[in-house]
Amino acid sequence: MMSTLSATQRLEIIRQKNRPTVNDYIPAIFHHFTEFHGDRRFGDDAAIMAGIATLNSVPVTVIAQVKGRNLDENKKSNFSMPHPEGYRKALRLAKQAEKFHRPVICLVDTPGAFCGIDAEKRGQGEAIAENIAEFMTLKTPIISVVLGEGGSGGALALAVCDELAMLENALYSVISPRGFASILWKDPSREKEAADLMKITAEDLVRFGVCDKIIAEPAGGAHNDPNLTADNISEYLMDAVARLSNTDTDTLLENRYKKFRKIGVFSE
Repeated sequence: MMSTLSATQRLEIIRQKNRPTVNDYIPAIFHHFTEFHGDRRFGDDAAIMAGIATLNSVPVTVIAQVKGRNLDENKKSNFSMPHPEGYRKALRLAKQAEKFHRPVICLVDTPGAFCGIDAEKRGQGEAIAENIAEFMTLKTPIISVVLGEGGSGGALALAVCDELAMLENALYSVISPRGFASILWKDPSREKEAADLMKITAEDLVRFGVCDKIIAEPAGGAHNDPNLTADNISEYLMDAVARLSNTDTDTLLENRYKKFRKIGVFSE
């Protein structure tokens, strides 16, 4: 059954301070997670956690955007806004997964990539563009799950995939509601009004052909039963990994290409 909550109501739910993050989901869903660090160019970015693990005994690569629950955690992860070295770390792990034929699982939860001067100096736009281009032709299954906020190119850099799933209350958009309000109305305080106009809920995106699967949350949001939410994500991932791993590489790449070519196509 589809949720009747508005985008504004979902925005409030996904910003609940007790909403589960990847620090909760990774140990609940995967086994033997081993984290890798650094992009081999500049440094390590705590906004993106990446490593190898097993999912129901299947080796996988996990790439996750880290959102904190308190000020200290958010400062460490730069409020889940990655720098270019975070995206380059993600790409390094994705290319390694391709080499060893491991499925890639991306957990998306960011208001957007960091837009500071240093990030721009180190090639933020180029890092995101390279991820998008390389993920499009990666010869291994890619599954992305939007856990909360999926904002702008910062989210898309980890969401070029064979299947995109969203938690029931997650939002996914070309720009954050606050950014939308800032540009369109020059008033970021109107972000809730913007959220309801933008058609960015999971149901909207299934209708547009952007999202492939809605993963159920407990009533009131994932924070009300994190274990149930983790079980629902795990069940989806195990099914998706099994299906996509049985698809030959040429078909996988062709279907991925078609998935993104049809986004935005409409008729009057």
